[in-house]
Amino acid sequence: MKDSAAMADLLGRIALGDRVAFDTLYRQSSAHLLGVILRIQGNRAQAEDVLQEVYVNVWRAAQSFNPALSQASTWLVSIARHRAIDSLRRRQAQVQTVSTSAGPDEDNDHDLLDHIADDGPGPDELLAQSTQARELRQCMDQLSASQQHSLALAYYQGLSHAEVADQLGQPLGTVKSWVRRGLQALRACLERASQALS
Repeated sequence: MKDSAAMADLLGRIALGDRVAFDTLYRQSSAHLLGVILRIQGNRAQAEDVLQEVYVNVWRAAQSFNPALSQASTWLVSIARHRAIDSLRRRQAQVQTVSTSAGPDEDNDHDLLDHIADDGPGPDELLAQSTQARELRQCMDQLSASQQHSLALAYYQGLSHAEVADQLGQPLGTVKSWVRRGLQALRACLERASQALS
């Protein structure tokens, strides 16, 4: 995405109803925001729908953006993340119905679900996932606060190293070092935990 000052200016113009500024903001930020949404959503068609919701929200809420409180890119990524998470929750909450009986011309005693394999994780896989999540939390707790914060911004919020540096008010080289060392420490910690379980 472009620099935050230019984007903040675009948001100010959008708040006044400037459609050209809105189009410019869309062209400059949509690819990055689609990437953020796809990391959460997974399905490209649904991610594109969410992206449309994001820009409707930006058009309506541009006047609420305050450059003194956050960077423009951070504000946009936050909207995209929240919309993607809301969409995912809505989709998971929808009732999925399946007819378990055969067609009207077939034997109604035949239950189709008896022949469908469950694609969900089994007990062993759920236990392994839970163990991995616990190990990751324990390893994250061993990192310095600056490493934890920079990794969270980079991997959970989808910010680039430059955006993390802007957000934290730190030099880009320092942030890259925190992320690199944090990842190295996480990898070593997780390998030790894996060996301990073997």
